[in-house]
Amino acid sequence: MLRLSDLQLPLDHTDEELQTAILHKLGITVEELQSFSLFKRSYDARKKHKILLIYQLDVVLTATAEKRVLEQFANQSFVRPSPDTRYQFVTEVAENFPSETQQRPIVIGFGPCGMLAALVLAQMGFKPIVLERGQEVRQRTKDTWGLWREGKLNTESNVQYGEGGAGTFSDGKLYSQVKDKRHLGRKVLTEFVKAGAPEEIMYVSKPHIGTFKLVTMVENIRNDIIALGGEIRFGSKVETIHRQTGEDQLSKKQLSENESGQITGVTITSASGERETLHSRHIILAIGHSARDSFQMLLEQGVYIEPKPFSIGFRIEHPQSVIDKARFGEQAGHPILGAADYKLVHHCKNGRSVYSFCMCPGGTVVAATSEEGSVVTNGMSQYSRNERNANSAIVVGIEPQKDYPEHPLAGIDLQRKLEATAYQLGGKNYNAPAQLVGDFLEDKPSTELGSVVPSYTPGVTLGDLSQALPEFAIAAIREAIPEFEKKIKGFSMADAVLTGVETRTSAPICIRRGKDYQNINTQGLYPAGEGAGYAGGILSAGIDGIKVAEAVALDILK
Repeated sequence: MLRLSDLQLPLDHTDEELQTAILHKLGITVEELQSFSLFKRSYDARKKHKILLIYQLDVVLTATAEKRVLEQFANQSFVRPSPDTRYQFVTEVAENFPSETQQRPIVIGFGPCGMLAALVLAQMGFKPIVLERGQEVRQRTKDTWGLWREGKLNTESNVQYGEGGAGTFSDGKLYSQVKDKRHLGRKVLTEFVKAGAPEEIMYVSKPHIGTFKLVTMVENIRNDIIALGGEIRFGSKVETIHRQTGEDQLSKKQLSENESGQITGVTITSASGERETLHSRHIILAIGHSARDSFQMLLEQGVYIEPKPFSIGFRIEHPQSVIDKARFGEQAGHPILGAADYKLVHHCKNGRSVYSFCMCPGGTVVAATSEEGSVVTNGMSQYSRNERNANSAIVVGIEPQKDYPEHPLAGIDLQRKLEATAYQLGGKNYNAPAQLVGDFLEDKPSTELGSVVPSYTPGVTLGDLSQALPEFAIAAIREAIPEFEKKIKGFSMADAVLTGVETRTSAPICIRRGKDYQNINTQGLYPAGEGAGYAGGILSAGIDGIKVAEAVALDILK
């Protein structure tokens, strides 16, 4: 089988035209072509009057034709033998692995990373125990709507905490720029399709699922883990980890990067307040980017943590029709193209970079706080992406030392400060502060909305967003928006709405690990996913979960 790449056809081509293009590209006859299947489909919209579809296809030829084609195009990159993208387990299934609790690996967190880690461990027979502080996804959905509709926050069950992780209430994007030579992303997508995701995520260039489909999907993955002998405990908050060191007499404050330890277990508190200690020498830490109290606990226990850069900014909303027209011209609304997205970056005169993040076509801006007295925004779309507005985060990169002290948790302190300020500016009722783009650029408060109706609930409070972020960030965003207009016509439209604040683009910390995927000073502790600083989205988090699960399995058998 051959992988044929970079096959370009017009947007409205027929199936017959696709086959003809394959024959022409490879120089073969119809009799030599036995079959073909779609591996990837993307589009080139740089010329709006002539948008092209670009295909990667797996093509089956007769043996003699395949040999001839490979020889003929040996120096061309567009045709190669198809790689084997099937997932191969790193070890045989451990059918006789003991069920005693103290022998089983523990996975803390049940977002995309923890979910894939637990699933792969279960498929290999290791019967993981999953601890999730939030609730199962349907109860979590009710709790989240409590904030969006009534302004009532549940600090243990919300957009950040619960089954499915933060990605459940998002656009459900399933693409990543991580290097993936082993095709682990294919394993993630395959499991998602098996759990109920649309088949098209296997071949479209920018796959997404949307919140409603994600809900059913994560339930099915949960059931698969349980059927394979895994155990999932919701409402189970890890209060402390148990870390044994060679110098047990040392106080926790004296522990440093150089004092290595061994993980021995965790103590959890259930939703009813009962405490229990679970013993394990293999614990995967997949707690997400907002488990701030857990970061503090880990630091106090001597786990090595360091600060890392992250980004802060606002959500911007435009009519989706404006973005569609700017990107696709007369082809806007074509069913294959769907709702248009964008990816923007600008390097500012003050040395800062401003970029778009988590762009949600046809979506909504959502309340994403997990702490009382704070306002955080995020973006979300359903599978259909048919809401009236497009939104994305417009954010500015910030760094330790340069913008805040280089204490491991100083970035969290800055996030909290900005989120508390947004809460004050919004009216202290979980409304978000907002400002029209035209007013923001002219540095004057907004007093009334224009043609763009903001989607954030519970609601927005118009005013002056220059108070919501540091001065350098405001200056950078003001410089960037007119520059983005040059790429997306209508981006700087006066009636577009900015809503604040976006602070949780990624974890502001990194829980460092070595080549064996274990924390550099705590053996048996496997930091993983976004919360540890090793992923940035659903797909990359799932890939990291698989890698860590493999490392755990190999270490257990060793």
